[in-house]
Amino acid sequence: MNNMNLDEVREFIRNCSETTCVYIGADSERYRGKDELWYADYTLAVVVHYDGARGCKVFGSVSTERDFDQRKDKPAYRLMNEVYKAAQLYMDLAESIGERHAEVHLDINPDIIHGSSCVVQQAIGYIRGTCNVVPRVKPEAFAASYAADRMKELLATAGV
Repeated sequence: MNNMNLDEVREFIRNCSETTCVYIGADSERYRGKDELWYADYTLAVVVHYDGARGCKVFGSVSTERDFDQRKDKPAYRLMNEVYKAAQLYMDLAESIGERHAEVHLDINPDIIHGSSCVVQQAIGYIRGTCNVVPRVKPEAFAASYAADRMKELLATAGV
C-alpha cells in the first residue's frame, strides 16, 4: 500500500537534537479478502518527539500480507509479524537514533482476557533480544495503540 521513506526518516532524526525521543509502533488489522482468504494490514509508525517536550512528527507505512492464523481469538502469527516488523524498523533506524531515547511499542495487551496476551512474553523477549530495548505494551504503548492504529486511516484519507 504505502512505504515509508526510511532515508527521509533517518535524515529527519539526525537533524533533531539529542534530547529528541523516538517511538516506534506497530499495529495490524485482519480482514477477509474478496477471494475469501484472510489478510492483514500491518501499519508501522515512527513518532519523533521534538526535544521530548515539544510537538512531534509522525511517519508511517501500511503493507498487506496473507494472515494464516487459524484462531481469530489467538492471533499469534499476525501479532508476531507486527513484532518482527517493529524490530526491523528499529534496527533500520538505530544508527540514526544514536543515543536518543527510543522505545518500541507493541499493540499487545498483557491481560489474559485479551487474545493478544497469547504472545506477550514471546514478543517482549524478541524485542529485548533483537533491539536491546524493553518494549512497551498496552496501556503504555501509545505509538502502537494510537499512532499506528490511526495511521492507516490517515494515509488513506491523504490519498497516499
